[in-house]
Amino acid sequence: MKVAIIGVGAIGGYLGGRLAHAGEEVTFIARGTTLEALKARGIRLVMSDGSELSAAHVNATEDYAAAGPHDLVILAVKAYQVAAVAPEVPKLFGPDTVVVPMQNGIPFWYFHEHGGALAGTRIESVDPDGVIGAHIPGERIIGCVVYPATEVLSPGVVRHVEGNRFPVGEPNGSSSERVKRVSECFVRAGLQAPVLADIRAEIWLKLWGNLTFNPISALSRATLAGICQYSPSRALAHAMMSEAQQVAEKLGISFRVPIEKRIAGAERVGHHKTSMLQDVEAARPLETDALLGSVLELARLTDTSTPHLDAVYALTKLLEKSIEEVRSLSVRQAPNPRLSGAH
Repeated sequence: MKVAIIGVGAIGGYLGGRLAHAGEEVTFIARGTTLEALKARGIRLVMSDGSELSAAHVNATEDYAAAGPHDLVILAVKAYQVAAVAPEVPKLFGPDTVVVPMQNGIPFWYFHEHGGALAGTRIESVDPDGVIGAHIPGERIIGCVVYPATEVLSPGVVRHVEGNRFPVGEPNGSSSERVKRVSECFVRAGLQAPVLADIRAEIWLKLWGNLTFNPISALSRATLAGICQYSPSRALAHAMMSEAQQVAEKLGISFRVPIEKRIAGAERVGHHKTSMLQDVEAARPLETDALLGSVLELARLTDTSTPHLDAVYALTKLLEKSIEEVRSLSVRQAPNPRLSGAH
């Protein structure tokens, strides 16, 4: 299968590396040092059992037009980066190209073929100007939920921590030939990719924890175990998940596990820093709107009261603003090498 990977970070690098190692025809769309590393050394994966997988010679470019049409496009950038790349994505389209977005949170295509009064609604917190939907039509989308934990060790080198599940599904719930082809492609690479009849329910199940533990950890600097083992923050997590469940259920979603079991699962992970806490510590942008702002937008659409989610969202957005101000100040104050006495 001819596969384009947009975004060669922890997930894009891992998935692309698995597919390339399995013999799929993979093109990595990358920039800067990552692109240089891919061209020079290919992609290398350090697996959780200590083994390594690599593909020494891979196609890598920053030119979408030069890459040309592909059967499958994996959109593996962060949620807040999708709008910037969306206008380039159609350059990878052939007549039957499918796109698999792999962002956290409520996806931009959520209401495509949803049915009911909200069918076709654009989620403004995720796609505020409609740029994404205009360039990546819902008709090309295959939904996916990403479960593996991975991290970038250096450009072109990704460490796999745990997990290999990438469940996929059609927005309309059908078991189409194209979703089966995507599943089979992932399975050939040694991944678990069951075809689900309700991919939105799976999105909510993962999001249930992300919308809760990510912002609490970012605000408190606490690990998953720390949040769950401190009774006030555990109670806050429970309240946030309860509010989110009310929103989801009004949209026809059923959760297959109770809240306390979901919290217990997070506690068992131990003293793990969430991705949002890692972003805070690295002064990177946060996925606040994809993880939490989108849920609040759905709460307003379904007339659901969410006081705990509202409060945590406000605080997390303030934190995000503070990080951006510090980052901007650092850029302005950085010395200019041409003015620092260089000869």
